[in-house]
Amino acid sequence: MSVFMGENFLLKNETAVRLYHDYAKQMPIIDYHCHLSPKEIYENKTFKNITEIWLDGDHYKWRLMRSNGVEEQFITGSASDYEKFMAWARTVPMTIGNPVYNWTHLELQRFFGIDDVLDEESAPQIWERVNALLNSEGFAARDFIKKSNVKVVCTTDDPIDSLEYHLKLQEEDDFDVQVLPSFRPDKGLEINRGTFQGWVEKLQTAAGIAIESYEDYLKALESRVRFFDSVGCKVSDHAIDQMMYADTTREEAAGIFNQALQGKTVSVEDEKKYKAHTYKFLGSLYSELGWAMQFHINALRNNNSRMFEAMGPDTGWDSINDEGIAKPLSRLLDSIERESGLPKTIIYSLNPNDNTTIASMIGNFQGGGIPGKIQFGTAWWFNDNKDGMLEQMRALSNMGLFSRFIGMLTDSRSFLSYTRHEYFRRIVCSMIAEWVENGEVPNKTEFLGKIVQGICYDNAKEYFGFDLKVGSHSY
Repeated sequence: MSVFMGENFLLKNETAVRLYHDYAKQMPIIDYHCHLSPKEIYENKTFKNITEIWLDGDHYKWRLMRSNGVEEQFITGSASDYEKFMAWARTVPMTIGNPVYNWTHLELQRFFGIDDVLDEESAPQIWERVNALLNSEGFAARDFIKKSNVKVVCTTDDPIDSLEYHLKLQEEDDFDVQVLPSFRPDKGLEINRGTFQGWVEKLQTAAGIAIESYEDYLKALESRVRFFDSVGCKVSDHAIDQMMYADTTREEAAGIFNQALQGKTVSVEDEKKYKAHTYKFLGSLYSELGWAMQFHINALRNNNSRMFEAMGPDTGWDSINDEGIAKPLSRLLDSIERESGLPKTIIYSLNPNDNTTIASMIGNFQGGGIPGKIQFGTAWWFNDNKDGMLEQMRALSNMGLFSRFIGMLTDSRSFLSYTRHEYFRRIVCSMIAEWVENGEVPNKTEFLGKIVQGICYDNAKEYFGFDLKVGSHSY
């Protein structure tokens, strides 16, 4: 019987143990997609207690607490931080089998040196021990990033953002982690949402361009893309909850934009046309600048309308969508390829039924001398568990080059979430080791170790083109 969460957790055999401890464990982290606050990083935020750093904003935990019958008062409501922590501690034993159970204990172990199992009995002592550490030196936001051996953090930023805190961080000499923006123009693509007109007004202020036509709009978007590029941005990010595409012309897209600018609702077919043309325009810019373009597909958001109206987005009311993606995704990628050549592209779907579709799709558009130019992105959100990760990686390895995979990201708002990289790396090593044990690949530790290190870090470094030099060392 294995020790609970011991040093060989998830490592099924001696080959996996060697690959993880000798090759994966020490590799740095490139977090190329997350939702950390650049302001909190710049200000080096401190946390008064474990509830603030652990439960605030964490809808993974909130959903599990609700499923355990915890009243909302003790999740996002008016209860004290201690009461909320105790409600989580009572929930934790019920989460066995969920990755959050393992993440919870990895975070306690790696950041606070606590090996105890969290439950209602151990919770008061853990509350005191963690809070004492949080109120001492070495437990602020930047400390957690540094302790996790992170070299790059790519935050998620609206095109209208001033990037004030990214610029301030770049002026500092005592923090050698690159904190770079990502370009997330979703509000400018969702033409039928009530936020569209207000966002366009903010865009024209940010860009300093009066937007009276679609041409003006595209000029303003390009201005912001180039501003982000000047601050070091190397990646865009697009939430595409429903994959859609329709052929159109610049003139037709302009007419659709003008309707929306006047506050009119456009048809679904016109929405498809507007989005397709705008994506093509942005894709050509990304290609010119050498950026990577990310598509996050098939989320079904804000399902509980009563709770969404009360609490807003990203509070735990989202789930997996099941819209078909193959044809519209293929046509969009092909249209960008024909127009300007695809940029580096990373495709994720929240629906694991799309795994083989994406794994086969990316092979259609590889090339240009770039290893793994089109990537099947890591298991995302509801899929970043052991089974989800294995299913995604097996689909990729069956149809493409697993060895060129750019690996894990956090997609998180928490400074403690870097333990998810450890969880992922252990699963990678165990999967490869199983191939060795089955005689499917040769037992060449050094060769396999280089593949592991590529998936952990080296592939992402090369793919995004980060210049990572710290002192006299190059990573």
